[in-house]
Amino acid sequence: MDIVLDEATLAFRREVQAFLSDELTEELRRGQALTTGLYPPPKVSQPWQRKLAARGWMAPLWPQEFGGAGWTPLQRFIFESECALAGAPLVHPMGVRLLGPVLIRFGTPEQKAHYLPRILRSEDYWCQGYSEPAAGSDLTSLQTSARSDGDSYVVNGSKIWTTHAHYANKMFMLVRTSNIGRPRDGISFLLVDLDAPGITVRPIVSMSGEHELNQVFFDNVRIAKENLVGNENGGWACAQYLLEFERGAGLFSARLRSSLTRLRAVIDEFAEGGVSPLDDPTNAARFAEVAIDLDTFEMLELRSLDGMRQGERSPALPSILKLRASRMKQAVAELGMTLLGRRAARWHSSLECDTNSFADTAVSEYLNSRAYTIFGGSSEVQLGLIARQFV
Repeated sequence: MDIVLDEATLAFRREVQAFLSDELTEELRRGQALTTGLYPPPKVSQPWQRKLAARGWMAPLWPQEFGGAGWTPLQRFIFESECALAGAPLVHPMGVRLLGPVLIRFGTPEQKAHYLPRILRSEDYWCQGYSEPAAGSDLTSLQTSARSDGDSYVVNGSKIWTTHAHYANKMFMLVRTSNIGRPRDGISFLLVDLDAPGITVRPIVSMSGEHELNQVFFDNVRIAKENLVGNENGGWACAQYLLEFERGAGLFSARLRSSLTRLRAVIDEFAEGGVSPLDDPTNAARFAEVAIDLDTFEMLELRSLDGMRQGERSPALPSILKLRASRMKQAVAELGMTLLGRRAARWHSSLECDTNSFADTAVSEYLNSRAYTIFGGSSEVQLGLIARQFV
């Protein structure tokens, strides 16, 4: 999609390109290129995040008074697009994109003063404690309990599908502090040190062979009440606000376009005898359909960004964005498997292969993409949320 830019915006794009040229190393590019799960490991993401923090570009969604970049929606779109095009590592979103906005809105002055600078400096690595074995997309069913005991809560239960918990030193989590009234009315939002006594992290290895997920167990874990965000039994408001940023503020189109560009490059590279899979009209039509869908999704994200800038909060839009991003991720992965054919059998897990080729990660990309319509609220849940806005 072509956007007409004024001179000031063009100058900003040149500034971003110069920064990427100076600071983005080949090692960091390779780390991102070979990441087929949700996020690169901290050894890839954190060095890049510190470079962004030094430039003041770590938290574009935050108000400037808390360290935000002060960008317009179009500037943020340009930044994300240029980073994707250059192959820069994804910023780990748990602290900066999810927890940060919640603390800015619901946190105490002490919580903001302590945690927000540490998030900007990548001093804490956060994970999210939402899903449970019997409470996935239906978060109101969660049963991990937090019993009040003096100036602490005593927490028992477990969280599952916890991304990067084996790397994290902190978790923000939902717990049940009351069983009175509606299920959502008894939920609270807590911050947890993962080195606290009574916490056990066990790995969950995905079908791609990668360790990205975990189950986290809490056995009489004491958490100081000063780590409560918002009001006791008021955690549902925090959770819903956070999900708006998880589902609707990710700018996935830039990364999807980068994946599609890499796929096209490897198809051209592997053309045999001058014959490309895209010479087949059916394959060419499939590629064009995905590319056109990506153009429309890109426009939808731009509209969402502009609405956020103007203070608009459409209840349905985050779910629409989540639904489209998940389906687009799967469409690109499926297209890669189809067009690469036997070349996709060059399967290497995680960061083990020697090149940055799409073909070397195609199988892992495909397998991991199957989860995109489940995590963060399944597609069925998103469709339900969207439907309620129009009934």
